[in-house]
Formats: sequence, structure tokens, C-alpha cells
Amino acid sequence: MKTLLAFVFFLTAIPVVAEEQNPEALVKQVTAEVLDAIKSDKKLASGDRQAALKLAEEKVLPHIDFEEATRLAVGRAWSQASPEQQKKLVTEFRRMLVRVYSNAIQPYEGQSIQVAPVRMKPGDTEATVHNTFKRASGGQPVGFDYSMRKTDQGWKIYDIVVEGVSLVLTYRSEFDGLVKQEGVDGLIKRLAQKNSPAAVGGSAPKSGK
Repeated sequence: MKTLLAFVFFLTAIPVVAEEQNPEALVKQVTAEVLDAIKSDKKLASGDRQAALKLAEEKVLPHIDFEEATRLAVGRAWSQASPEQQKKLVTEFRRMLVRVYSNAIQPYEGQSIQVAPVRMKPGDTEATVHNTFKRASGGQPVGFDYSMRKTDQGWKIYDIVVEGVSLVLTYRSEFDGLVKQEGVDGLIKRLAQKNSPAAVGGSAPKSGK
């Protein structure tokens, strides 16, 4: 459940920003923009899956470093994979994360996200942005962190950590088990099966199933 919640935070906070900004400014601006979009769009506010996917595809996904996220999730097997296999792994992992997101959409209930100041040194290429997720209806606030790195295309997110749980690393043990049993091609095949339109249930492949 924490993984699903984390990914909702992940994909409701990062739309496209044309000019390059530091991580803190970027997250503050885009969080406000996306929450405003959700409040003003009835379909998004009601948790409409297709509307949310459209928003993600247009404004969110370009700001995620899927290659780095996949490399971390796959772990040691990444270096064993050929360039073509790595490309397929990134494609399928991306599809899986988007599928997880679409299954976790919830109606807008007055949510707000507070972004804490980021301490960085000149020339830093890695940053962690601390955030707090709150609902207007109350309840315990949830703290979560974006792990970001600077790329040739600007700052991008490659992981999110909620209450000490990494979204990306959550999959590593499962992926490692599949690679040991079926090899890299087996992992790619299993991910593709889980991502197929006919697939039902589960947000990640399970070993031996």
C-alpha cells in the first residue's frame, strides 16, 4: 500500500517546466500547478484513470529518469544485460510504474504538499527534496523524499522514499529472484506479461508464479 501511495505522490507533483530550476524551486512550482489542474478538472478531481494517465504522459513522465530507476531496481543484473535487453527493461519497467499509478488514482480531497528547503552546494548533481503530504480532512501527515539527479536534460527524479521505503528498491528482491531463475530475458518476459492488457492484479511480478 505504501508503494502505491508513494507513486501517487510521485506522479502528482512533477509536470513539465521549460526552464531549468534547482530541485526545490522546481518541485514547489510544479506541485502547485498540478494540484491546481486537479482541482479545476472534474475528471482529474474524481480520480478518473484515463485523465490522470493523460496528465502523466504529457507533464510528468518526461521528468522521470526511468533508465536510472530501472538500473537501481534491477540491481546486479543490469550490468549483465546487453544494451538491447537494458532498453527493453526500461520500457517494461516504465509501463509497470504507469500501470501501478493508474490503479492507485484516488479522488481529490483537498490534498496539499509542503516542500522543505533543500541544502545544496555549488556543483552538486544529486539532491533530496523533502516533502510533507497532507489532506484537508486531517489525518497523520506523511513525509516523503524525492531522490533527484542532474542530467543533460535538467533535474530528474529517479526514486521516491516514503517512511523509509524506496519505491524503486521495493522491486529489487523480486527482480533478482526472477533473474536467478529465468535470466534477464525471463525478467523482461514476465514484466511484459504483467503489462499486457489481459493481465490482472499485482503491481510487480512474483517469482515462481
